[in-house]
Amino acid sequence: MTEPTRAHVFVSGRVQGVFYRATTKETAEGKGVDGWVRNLDDGRVEAVFEGPEDAVEEMVEWCHTGSPAASVEDVDAEYEEPQGEDGFRIRR
Repeated sequence: MTEPTRAHVFVSGRVQGVFYRATTKETAEGKGVDGWVRNLDDGRVEAVFEGPEDAVEEMVEWCHTGSPAASVEDVDAEYEEPQGEDGFRIRR
């Protein structure tokens, strides 16, 4: 098992109202990644992925495509110390 890591991601483009958050949650749970996702007032989506390094990397890569209806322009990821996220949730 790889070391746990944490990625804090901001996704811009047409990423709200296109099931981006729901698809992110499904994908993260399928990969065993913990964290959360939410819409921001400026139209971006913010997400935190925490778990095995390879699975977190896959989630960051996935963000570049996102849900089928999304049109992603940019993904900005910063890596941080894991904070013990448990489960994956959609924040309001």
